[in-house]
Amino acid sequence: MSGSSWTSFSNMLTELEIGVVISTHGLKGEVNVFPLTDEAGRFRDLKTVLLRTPEGDRELTVSAVRFFKGRPILRFREITSIEEAEKLRRMTLLVKRDQAVPLKENEFFIGDLIGSDVFLEDGSRYGTLTDVLRTGANDVYAIDTGEGNLVYLPAIRDCVLSIAPEEKRITVRPMKEI
Repeated sequence: MSGSSWTSFSNMLTELEIGVVISTHGLKGEVNVFPLTDEAGRFRDLKTVLLRTPEGDRELTVSAVRFFKGRPILRFREITSIEEAEKLRRMTLLVKRDQAVPLKENEFFIGDLIGSDVFLEDGSRYGTLTDVLRTGANDVYAIDTGEGNLVYLPAIRDCVLSIAPEEKRITVRPMKEI
């Protein structure tokens, strides 16, 4: 969910984070993945993923997918032992944008929004979107106002008036204080 590691292409991500390896599973190199996507079922259709390593991205071929307690368990053709799988712990899995699950109307990839300039409805600059917090009820936008403080704004229609990810621009109306 973070936008800390992304590649810019016309202000849009070319790779999207879909999960993080959290542990090994079994002895034959399978890994337990914490999904970073609303569509956990999307793992069933994966053919390849990019593994983000300190040395650079590595493409892995997905040879099997199953679920255990709601989490995807992946087996990669290139990883054949628990020792190799252990080295993947805490590494991020990504897909190229053309492998992404299609978005519905008014849905956006969080990584495309991070770093957007945030403006008030009168056109004045409010800050920069630094994070999107997933709360379950609605997302919450963390906006750095540039004055050393973060403002948290619920991502609801009354507060978020427009989003233009291709322009890296969001227009908001902060909630009135009671």
